[in-house]
Amino acid sequence: MDWSIQEIARIAGTTSRTLRHYDGIGLLKPSRTGHNGYRYYNQAALVQLQRILLLRGLGLGLPVISQVLDDQTDAAKALAVHLEWLTQEQDRLARQIASVTQTIEAVKGGGEIMAEDMFNGFDHTQYKDEVEERWGKDAYARGDSWWRGMSADEKAAWKQRSQKLGADWIAAATGGIAPDSAEAQAIAKRHVEWLTGIPGTPTADAADAVDSAGAAGASGGESHVKEYVAGLGEMYVADPRFARNYGGAEGAAFVRDALKAYAERNL
Repeated sequence: MDWSIQEIARIAGTTSRTLRHYDGIGLLKPSRTGHNGYRYYNQAALVQLQRILLLRGLGLGLPVISQVLDDQTDAAKALAVHLEWLTQEQDRLARQIASVTQTIEAVKGGGEIMAEDMFNGFDHTQYKDEVEERWGKDAYARGDSWWRGMSADEKAAWKQRSQKLGADWIAAATGGIAPDSAEAQAIAKRHVEWLTGIPGTPTADAADAVDSAGAAGASGGESHVKEYVAGLGEMYVADPRFARNYGGAEGAAFVRDALKAYAERNL
């Protein structure tokens, strides 16, 4: 069974023009082309389109999506990772919807607003105790202040950067390259730079030390930064919450090995 390009555009909530563009750049080829020139798509093509739209929803550009699709040929495995992330988002959004609904009802009816319920699903401090235990209260306080001080656009941009980094790690881990290869090390460099942008982390502190005292002033903390980056890699493997960001345990192990190699060479 297959569907025409018009049917797929309607069902998927996209346009025929977009589907033709995907065909033109080799991202989504129709399963066949009729004698009248119409494009038709079979089940496999629909699965491919679903993956494309999911990756677009993460803010990834088409070139990166193409790379991810080429590297992750097991569609069922890739979609399972997406499903896990979507389930988490569904739970978070359901809690937000319930809390906003309760607020509306209270405001309209003149009832009492329950503060404890108003922000269910909005909390970014749920890991406060864990962060403080791992890296200290100051690290959490500085990171929390930094996050609260960002605008909505800045938060969206930071999330997009994080998602792009995760997608590139997954593509590298499934692409058959070595953790110490130039390609993987380039992503590791970006990862450390990403960490440097988060106040309260040892990488950020080291960057601040360089800014204020020069490279010599930061040299005393090099081993601490190296241990921090290597330790993060181990945590990515040990904690399933982190591992899922990199496609599971195997992907997290690849990230760990790449970060360890980068830390040994550069930190």
